Amino acid sequence: MQKITDRNQLFTLQEEYAKKLQERLNPQSARKDILVCGGTGCKASQSSLIIENLQQAVQLFGIGEQVSVVQTGCFGFCEKGPIVKIMPDLTFYTEVKPEDAEEIVREHIVAGRKVERLLYTDPVSGIHIEDSAHMSFYKKQLRVALRNCGLIDPENIEEYLAERGYEALSNTLLESPEVVIDKIKRSGLRGRGGGGFPTGVKWEIASKVAGEPKYVVCNADEGDPGAFMDRSIMEGDPHSVIEAMAVCGYAIGANHGLVYIRAEYPLAVHRLQTAIRQAREVGLLGKDILGSGFDFDIEIRYGAGAFVCGEETALIHSMEGERGEPTLKPPFPAQSGYKGKPTNVNNVETLANVPAILLKGAEWFASIGTESSKGTKVFALAGKINNVGLIEVPMGTTLREVIFEIGGGIKNGKKFKAVQTGGPSGGCLTEKHLDMLIDYDNLIAAGSMMGSGGMIVLDQDDCMVSVAKFYLEFTLDESCGKCAPCRIGNRRLFELLERATKGKAEEEDIDNLINMSNVIKDTALCGLGQTSPNPVLSTMDNFMEEYRAHIIDKRCPAGRCKDLTIYNIDARACVGCTVCARNCPVNAISGERKQPHAIDQSVCIRCGACLAKCKFNAIFTS
Repeated sequence: MQKITDRNQLFTLQEEYAKKLQERLNPQSARKDILVCGGTGCKASQSSLIIENLQQAVQLFGIGEQVSVVQTGCFGFCEKGPIVKIMPDLTFYTEVKPEDAEEIVREHIVAGRKVERLLYTDPVSGIHIEDSAHMSFYKKQLRVALRNCGLIDPENIEEYLAERGYEALSNTLLESPEVVIDKIKRSGLRGRGGGGFPTGVKWEIASKVAGEPKYVVCNADEGDPGAFMDRSIMEGDPHSVIEAMAVCGYAIGANHGLVYIRAEYPLAVHRLQTAIRQAREVGLLGKDILGSGFDFDIEIRYGAGAFVCGEETALIHSMEGERGEPTLKPPFPAQSGYKGKPTNVNNVETLANVPAILLKGAEWFASIGTESSKGTKVFALAGKINNVGLIEVPMGTTLREVIFEIGGGIKNGKKFKAVQTGGPSGGCLTEKHLDMLIDYDNLIAAGSMMGSGGMIVLDQDDCMVSVAKFYLEFTLDESCGKCAPCRIGNRRLFELLERATKGKAEEEDIDNLINMSNVIKDTALCGLGQTSPNPVLSTMDNFMEEYRAHIIDKRCPAGRCKDLTIYNIDARACVGCTVCARNCPVNAISGERKQPHAIDQSVCIRCGACLAKCKFNAIFTS
């Protein structure tokens, strides 16, 4: 591809590539594109082999001139992946296997017949749905940060340019830095990495601090359990992040950018490297971008997967080759960051919004969402939910809409119990919060937080004491150990929870849990340490009866804590089928065929195999 030296050349190429891309959406087009999800999740389910088989089938039928197989980023509907989408008729095939490839080409592309068994089936009506626009999973979504994911080939800069790529940067280079910052401020964009600090204000502070050189840092160290928002953006639309970093560099007076990304994201790293190389080759990174006199380049720095390095000062220390530990603020990174120089840090999702804001206008973005939280938010919806996946919804959408409409409700018809938002720094929200509007302030008021966007759904079988213990154990493993409240306080807090789940806690430990959590919250050094007790406090606030059951009654109502769970057989319901006895690993169950069975409690290891296998609801816990 030729080097782009000015705006006119950029716009000419955009127009040329846009015409090609528009053929994907033109129903009259003779061409067909087969889009295949190439995100990490679908690749783990052999989407690369699906692509290979599709390409072979296209050649087999001699239609290579009219049909292209295109690898894209994540479509979002991970529960139904791998996904194959046929353009321009928008047919959406789900749970595709490598052996389905030839049939898709033969039936759909050559014969013009849909492969009905691969179409999405609506769980309520039982009707096949061909177009994703009509699926409940997508209906209430609004894709801004994810606008290009699943639409373009992330490893082809031409396809990004066809979607007005780098036009926001081109326009920016004609304006003053103050005007650019004002647009971001007026849009109301807040940091999507957890803190929710106004992005425009952050840029403004960095722009006004004296010191050279300045740095733009992209925080791609996504560490929350179950979170994959930033990874999917980098895998599906890496150029949007690169373009936004260059815009930020111009706005604050920086010529150098760094992406701090965990090495456990090999596909995201590869696509980011490819995008940076392509941007350099065409002159959209490097010296004298678009003939403006503005220089900006980006390099990648790798993290070893430390959760604490999601905190910006710890991240900066890690990039400098130091131990990844946070430092007390002020000074903030904007004042003294990377190598002691003014540094602006934004996370991936925050940056992905910037080109869209500058192209469509600050007022457009500000019209979406709530009064205090503008725009959209990407969530990784996971847990006991029917439609696991990556979603993007306007701020102000309710939890009920997310869980029961987009998410399709709870798996296996079980009852909703809670949803954990904000990862280890967040908290559990319950049925009483389902109609709450999702935004930064409402979540904090409810005892949780937005965080980076993890959303884990829990059902009636989950023990909330164990959930709090799980998140706290994660924090313990990931703590840098620099401050005593986090290093020692969280260890003592975890020990209290472990005693509760083993039936060894005393009634006074209820107060001890609350008091210790509040001390850690008030005294820990960094934001991660200060929020680490949130899962404990929120579960105690909403499920105190479960804590009392564990600590006072020595029982686990959900039957998840082995030391507090006793399995019994209801003689009135047992038909003597012997399934439980045959599946017991320690032969703790005895009884004659067609006679009620019994469990020897001195032998039972409380594994739950009998409960899982009984078809007559004869086994219960106490």
